[in-house]
Amino acid sequence: MGHPTHKAALVAVAVVAALCTAAPAREKPDQPIKVFILAGQSNMEGQGVVSMDHEKYYNGGKGNLVWSMKHSASAKKMRHLRDAGGNWVVRDDVRISFKAKGKVRKGGLTVGYTGYRGHSHIGPELQFGHVVGDALEQPVLLIKTAWGGKSLYVDFRPPSSGGTVGPYYTKMVEEVRAALAELGDRKYEIAGFVWMHGWNDMCTKPAIPEYAENLVNLVHDLRKEFGAADMPVVVGELGNGGPAKPGSAMEALRKAQREGTARISNARFVETQGFARPAEMSPNVGHGHHWFGNAESYFLIGDALGKAMLELLR
Repeated sequence: MGHPTHKAALVAVAVVAALCTAAPAREKPDQPIKVFILAGQSNMEGQGVVSMDHEKYYNGGKGNLVWSMKHSASAKKMRHLRDAGGNWVVRDDVRISFKAKGKVRKGGLTVGYTGYRGHSHIGPELQFGHVVGDALEQPVLLIKTAWGGKSLYVDFRPPSSGGTVGPYYTKMVEEVRAALAELGDRKYEIAGFVWMHGWNDMCTKPAIPEYAENLVNLVHDLRKEFGAADMPVVVGELGNGGPAKPGSAMEALRKAQREGTARISNARFVETQGFARPAEMSPNVGHGHHWFGNAESYFLIGDALGKAMLELLR
């Protein structure tokens, strides 16, 4: 098992010259790369604010990553995200590939692999990558493929669900294959699939009754696509806002997520509602659909998803 302090020391050298400069991956030609596919909609894209702290537009920085590393209940758990010089750590043993706005960003895992420019936001991938990277001896590649405002009912609709195959199901497969092709002759293993999704289906009344079945079909089709019959699967709960109101669409969607996951072999459902933070202690007070932009929420979601994945791998 890797040691986080040792790994942080190794990558610190790579960031002395410039903030968030990715370090080259260590060569491990005898070990296959562990590939994890991270997919979903905007909350997988990543909406956790890193450092913006405008008094009017970002609530003075409350709940952003910089603030959370000093003041949140998870502050001690976040120490590994920065090196001794205060720079964001860039891992050389965990790589990431994410296509956003038509361009692929790839390199060592650090802050900023979201749908925004620069290093302004984080998603679940950040702490997920740290968790699996610390635990695995093999090099890790995260392939993130996500778009905001996309339903499983239509946009991600898998072939096995019948009807028109969702264009974003097709795009997801294409992006994963393109990232795998970049590995060239390097050996790899599809080690797991993480699904963080649900908001648009919750807002589409006929989508909720189909969600469990569509989720089962999604995993079935992806396992077939990539020749990974027992690919470990982790499904994150649509936990926005904390406990759901009885009888609400949120409650119904969460139930469908749980039921669908239970029907999938080698899969785990991860509750996330406990990671919700109040709007007044978050940077984006009007964005409940994005966990109010709270970086601690995204950190804890990634942590839980990563630990669930490790349970399946063991």
